[in-house]
Amino acid sequence: MASARRDKADVTHVTGNLVKLHKATAHDWESEKRNRKDFYDDGTLTFFWRAHTITALFIFSAILVYVALFEEPSLDRDYNAKRGLFAICLAFLLFGVINSPDGPFIRPHPVFWRLILCMSILYELALVFLLFQSVSDARNLLRHFDAELGKPLPEKDYGGNCLIYDANHTNPWHNVEDKLDGFVMSHFIGWWLKTLILRDWWLCTVLSIMFEILEYTLETQLPNFSECWWDHWLMDALICNGGGIFVGMKTLNWLSMKPYHWRGMWNIPTYSGKLKRLAEQFTPYSWTDYDWKPTASLKRWFAMLGVISMFLLAELNTFYLKFVMWVPPEHYLCLGRLAFFLFMGAAAMREVFQYLDDPNCKKFGRQSWIIAAIIITECLISLKFDWQVMTKPIPTHMAVFWAVGSAVLLVWTVVKFYVLKDVKHDIPEKENLKGKHKNGGSVNSIGDNNNSGLKDDEGVRLRSRKSLRKE
Repeated sequence: MASARRDKADVTHVTGNLVKLHKATAHDWESEKRNRKDFYDDGTLTFFWRAHTITALFIFSAILVYVALFEEPSLDRDYNAKRGLFAICLAFLLFGVINSPDGPFIRPHPVFWRLILCMSILYELALVFLLFQSVSDARNLLRHFDAELGKPLPEKDYGGNCLIYDANHTNPWHNVEDKLDGFVMSHFIGWWLKTLILRDWWLCTVLSIMFEILEYTLETQLPNFSECWWDHWLMDALICNGGGIFVGMKTLNWLSMKPYHWRGMWNIPTYSGKLKRLAEQFTPYSWTDYDWKPTASLKRWFAMLGVISMFLLAELNTFYLKFVMWVPPEHYLCLGRLAFFLFMGAAAMREVFQYLDDPNCKKFGRQSWIIAAIIITECLISLKFDWQVMTKPIPTHMAVFWAVGSAVLLVWTVVKFYVLKDVKHDIPEKENLKGKHKNGGSVNSIGDNNNSGLKDDEGVRLRSRKSLRKE
């Protein structure tokens, strides 16, 4: 009887470990931390790295004293309200960069990434405020940033005549030249930077192709999405996006192999060496290669689908927001938002990767949380302010395409994770368990080198690990 209870407990122990194995991270984070390639840091502490909290408090208080006691007061209520709101934002940012936790990066300085986090919070608060306004009031609010805003935009349709070589025109290449605007280079640079953020050719390529398909799907809603086939697949997907991804991957390879030797500024004898070290302050402190392994487990597969969906939604928000808020694409608010999203996205992707890959990371990252909230709020603003446009029916053939694609994805997921049950991990262990019971032996552990019940030779370890070194 006791032997039967013991065997049952052993089976329960093994089954629990198999569940952990199926949900385990696909990457050995501890080995990645040890794989520092060529890294050196002399650990020099300088004035540059100190918090200076008392100094910041003194300067902040001095500014308030000047405004309260020495500045000439103004009777302009609009002017005072704007200055007051601006001062509130600055005070919040000052408190945040001093007291908020560090982000995942430390270059060029941890305070920069704390500033990005605090600016993200302010942006989300502004979006929430905007969500409670009417569309006309929201557009008029933007006039406080630029008096030229608040006017309807002429939408440019990139479709129409799709002949690459138009022999009936005085300039046969006029269609191609018309599409070669300033946004071609911005597409290329944008995908180069996105590749540096995502650090994965497969993921970038999927996002690039999916967005072109979304443009086909939504061209009935926004004229800006209407493009010629060669504009979609040759200029955008192949040349701009593909070229940016290619250069980005080359940059990733260089960053991965680059030696990171950090010396204190004052330990370098020459002025040229000091200038070079100053420039290197804006390069990564160290480099971690991302290996997303999307099909390693069901949990990770759903997580990657979520990452792809949120990324595409953020891309769509760029077009819909400028459409409903009447902001020209070349305006500094649009360009500033794109640059801001690149910095937010860099920190957020680092946090998401650690959350998926590090078993000791049990909490979703701060920057990841706030950027997800921003993307959702931006989408809700577009839905509220122009429901008629956002709900226009999509073309029938695209609806069929999405229905078939979703069905194929669902079937593949069921087959991969429920029918086959990811047998590369589970079945060998079950067969091993059956063999031991068949031979009359009891099972205490599956692992060869630890007591966690997991095989080290499968590359999955759930033992406790030290905290992640910041990148």
